[in-house]
Amino acid sequence: MPDTFAPIYLDVAVAAPIEQSLSYLPPADTERSGLLPGMRLLVPLGGRWLTGYLLSVSTRKPPEAEKITLRRAARLLDDEPVFPAALIPFYRWVADYYQYPLGEVIRTALPGGLAPVSGRRCLLTPEGRKHLAGSEEVGGLPWWPGFFEKGELSPAEAKKIRRRSRDNRLLEGWERAGWVAVRHELTGATTRVRTELCYRLCGTALGAAKDADLARSLKPSEKKTMELVRSLLLAQGFEESELLPRRDLLKTYPGAGKAVKGLIDKGLAEQVEREVARDLFGERPPRYEPPPRPTAEQQVVLDRLLPAVGEKKFKTFLLHGVTGSGKTEVYLRAAETALEQGKSVLVLVPEIALATQLEGHFLSRFEGQVALLHSGLSNAERFDQWLQLLRGRRRVVIGARSTIFAPLTDLGLVIVDEEHDGAYKQEDGLRYQGRDLAVLRGSLAGCPVLLGSATPSVASYHNALAGKYELLEMKQRVENRPLPEVDLVDLTRVPTVSGQPPLFSPPLAAALRDTLARGEQSLVFLNRRGFANLVICRDCGHSVQCGKCHVTLTLHKGRNELLCHYCGHRNRADIVCPACGSGALMPVGFGTERVEEELARILPAARIGRLDRDTGANRTDFLQILKEMHAGNFDILVGTQMIAKGHHFPRVTLVGIVWADGGLSIPDFRAAERTYQLLSQVTGRAGRGERPGRVIVQTHQPGHYSITLARRHDYRSLYEKEIGLRRSLGYPPFARLVNLR
Repeated sequence: MPDTFAPIYLDVAVAAPIEQSLSYLPPADTERSGLLPGMRLLVPLGGRWLTGYLLSVSTRKPPEAEKITLRRAARLLDDEPVFPAALIPFYRWVADYYQYPLGEVIRTALPGGLAPVSGRRCLLTPEGRKHLAGSEEVGGLPWWPGFFEKGELSPAEAKKIRRRSRDNRLLEGWERAGWVAVRHELTGATTRVRTELCYRLCGTALGAAKDADLARSLKPSEKKTMELVRSLLLAQGFEESELLPRRDLLKTYPGAGKAVKGLIDKGLAEQVEREVARDLFGERPPRYEPPPRPTAEQQVVLDRLLPAVGEKKFKTFLLHGVTGSGKTEVYLRAAETALEQGKSVLVLVPEIALATQLEGHFLSRFEGQVALLHSGLSNAERFDQWLQLLRGRRRVVIGARSTIFAPLTDLGLVIVDEEHDGAYKQEDGLRYQGRDLAVLRGSLAGCPVLLGSATPSVASYHNALAGKYELLEMKQRVENRPLPEVDLVDLTRVPTVSGQPPLFSPPLAAALRDTLARGEQSLVFLNRRGFANLVICRDCGHSVQCGKCHVTLTLHKGRNELLCHYCGHRNRADIVCPACGSGALMPVGFGTERVEEELARILPAARIGRLDRDTGANRTDFLQILKEMHAGNFDILVGTQMIAKGHHFPRVTLVGIVWADGGLSIPDFRAAERTYQLLSQVTGRAGRGERPGRVIVQTHQPGHYSITLARRHDYRSLYEKEIGLRRSLGYPPFARLVNLR
């Protein structure tokens, strides 16, 4: 009993909007040795029970205990910590810097389903049913008929009803009168470890073949089952005494279930339940063989990077390598060095699509050591991967920005690919910058951080020139392949009948025909999905908007939907005008869906694919589209920024950019920088094979510096232009901006 000797006090971060951690007494009948930082507790807060995260255990009485009586935690929710104690300083720094409650930071970091709370289930008592039936008191209550019929309100239903003060007072009055009973219970799905049933042959069974008496006592089905277990294990490369999953045995011999029970009764086999991780990978990405040796530039970079990995000291490197220069190979060799020293590696990518690309390279090089963490996984899948990392069974983790919270305690290297990408900024809830937190994690862990990009952010490049980061550069493509030739098409000079320029100017349409005729592949890029970004009424001019966000809805013709790209609200496309009731609604503008349709019209013989969030939302579909492209089953691939980064398509010799100006009109001081970065990234997809590449950029602003410099692949001039503007205006990196919303 913890109270028998020195009192124990727990410092707990509660999963609630509370600035500071709280002090609690330990659960009753809990030994101090069973309380470890990183465990979850069920703790009281006001009149409810919430999840708390144990930060420390101490015998020192907290100051608040002199003024108030500390409450006791209800119980432990874990047998082992769900996050390492070494991450607690990191969580505290994040909470302090981003002004966010510590418990909410930890809840954000952990997989979903790990923060149960108490809810109040309302039960209608016999007295209440008798008194309230037909009472005027319940007249006009929309929820009363369901409550009366079922006799209860679930915690979720009760919570919704109690938000209305009148209904809440009513329920509280009924509770005092004894007409309603309230039962507290935990709510919220709790993620659990997945297990599978296995069988193992005991030592006696292994010698059964030599023991004639034992062999005669076995039924034919039992003998067959024993032999099957042996043969299946040996076929998988395991010893006879290893565990065999029940599903594998029954799949081969359905009658084995009854026979195994007989073997267990005779002491010849045993049944074991073991943890098993859910398979995330399904269809494996393509396998990549390592090059025989690094290029000359890669070797120069590695000669400066690998000693820092070996010394296990914090240092931030900025790897500025042009598209196709082989940055991925540098990542892999640096990771290999860290793993050889028994360390782990954290790899950040800006979005799930790019995670799938790097996944193939890392799986090819480090089979069995790679874990994934990103929002595309279910809570259960994410929890599996989290446990694999927490227990040290996987030492490489790849994922989007939330992966920065991965439970690695022996970090040897942090890699941030496409470090310039805006997707590293979390825009809701805990608003953090993943790239900046990567540098912080490296600092706290005492390991190198490698930021990589063909178009670094102005802030990172400024840090490198100022000596805060060490600049590494690769200016040549692998095998000295040339960067693609870039041609600009001024859309203001393209002749048109309707007054609007066509989606495909004559030069781009001709180039697509020529590329198709040569049997080569093309990419067509437009960073706007859907068919039309605006639907207006011909009669009154009203534009159809989202009722929540008040932005125009985008028409997705294939799904016959109007979709808000901000909140996800959906409407049927075949609606009448909300303003005047007219059915004369007209789509205006364009997106990738319309581009695909127009391409099919002008190039009917072409095999056309499309990759955007509509067609490649899940990993399986995304991989399938890439597989088709690599196999040469598409002549043209249309897409958004999902096709702009990280992909290596050796047969692509033409990239067409339908509208380069989309980002320039955004009211953001980084608009020109981001336009340059996106154009440079998609331009880099051309000419990565043996044949040279060509890029055609359609624009209304051919003289804008972000477009002319992207044409020349001149990042340094872009940086000088941007840093000069920001210095004169006092913008980052010369100041910090806070956006209050």
